[in-house]
Amino acid sequence: MIGPKYQRPVAQTPPALKELAGNDQWQMATPSDDLLKGNWWEMFGDAELNRLEEMVSVNNQNIKQAEAQYRQARAIVNLNHANYYPVIGSTPSISQTDAGTNAVRGGGNSQTFSLGAAASWEPDFWGRVRTAVEGSTASAQASAALVENVRLAQQTLLATDYFAIAANEMQQDVLKQSIEAYEKNVQLASDRFKFGVASRSDIALAQAQLAGAQAQRTDLSVAHAQLEHAIATITGQPASALTITANRIAGPPPPIPVALPSRLLERRPDIASAERQVAAANANIGLAQAAFYPTLTLSASVGFLTTDLANLFTFASRSRSAGPSITQTLFDFGRRGATMQNVEAAYDATAASYRQTVLAAFQEVEDDLSSLHYLAQEAVVQDQAVKASQESLSLELDRYKAGTDSYVNVITTQNIALGNQLTAIGILQRRVVAAVDLVKAVGGGWDSSTLPSTDALRAVNANTPKPPAYPVGTPSNPLKPVRDAK
Repeated sequence: MIGPKYQRPVAQTPPALKELAGNDQWQMATPSDDLLKGNWWEMFGDAELNRLEEMVSVNNQNIKQAEAQYRQARAIVNLNHANYYPVIGSTPSISQTDAGTNAVRGGGNSQTFSLGAAASWEPDFWGRVRTAVEGSTASAQASAALVENVRLAQQTLLATDYFAIAANEMQQDVLKQSIEAYEKNVQLASDRFKFGVASRSDIALAQAQLAGAQAQRTDLSVAHAQLEHAIATITGQPASALTITANRIAGPPPPIPVALPSRLLERRPDIASAERQVAAANANIGLAQAAFYPTLTLSASVGFLTTDLANLFTFASRSRSAGPSITQTLFDFGRRGATMQNVEAAYDATAASYRQTVLAAFQEVEDDLSSLHYLAQEAVVQDQAVKASQESLSLELDRYKAGTDSYVNVITTQNIALGNQLTAIGILQRRVVAAVDLVKAVGGGWDSSTLPSTDALRAVNANTPKPPAYPVGTPSNPLKPVRDAK
């Protein structure tokens, strides 16, 4: 067996997550049974979100593309595994020769009838076939993990857009209430102007404020439409075919269990894919080293050969041959050496990419934990700001009606109150989105133990039909290459 024995590259793993220290909401998951599994989005308790998420796995074209590439990788495993066995073929033939006297003494016609079978086999002395199978298996496993990584990315993207629509509708509701209040203010300023207790400028200011709020609400409608179109694309539908009325964000996101840093390496599909790519690169080194060794081929043929068709199946027409052959490259002027340098450098690059993926994973988890921690604190303060601004607005309106304050102060206070309400909704949206990002950062409900083995890859690839085009809205997920393989 030629080639280096594979060992997973060492990646620096912190003993604990920094942002969990002093965090009273996001605790370490102990035991691991508390970790997310399956349909993680159901923890948000939104029926419309659940319906849309079910459509992603069925209709999303990015997932279908990744799944098709996975099936390609499975086929390559079978292709390499077939090299363990000989190639057997048959070449029956009938030939007729018509030669003149100058070409063959005496000239004339002749016929030859041949019916034979031939076989050739290359023993795997240096592990070429075994290494190729190992490399293609690692590539197929990387592709299987990539399918789940794409699936998780599309699911979290949909959840992010969905909660953006929900926050958008909440903001539109606030603006609708503000517009109704501003319309009353316009009427109030007009009435006070008629009685000579207010100036014409108060009406102009009230109208300007009303028009500004209406324009702001229209701008939110543009964002709502674009988010709706994006969700339609994610769920595999034309942009015009989907209308979403998202529910309000019920409240702060639920607690999300976080695995130990060492377990994170097993729970993120992108890390598993990167690690399997390193294993494939290691196998390529073995293949490059095997090229320095000779190739032994055993071949044999047996059959019948005669010039008379009537005697084709007689013992006298028998024909057979057998013998080994050895092929060895003696001088290639550095080609194999250059190939070896290339695959070794490719391995180093792949290993570095794996370590970087691990580091990025820990960064994402820490970022999302810190976002959830500090946004929760910010939400408390912002709620106080909303209550204070609403109280101040009520007092300011009373003073204006009593004629003791100008309308400029009313507008200023109203803008502050509206801004605080919109900011509070934005913080709530950011908290929920940070929770979705944390789900993605910890790998959702996936685990590397679901990666298919070599035997499983060959078994499921033996007779795999092309998946049909499932209609939009199919509740089940027919494309489960990893689970099917298991």
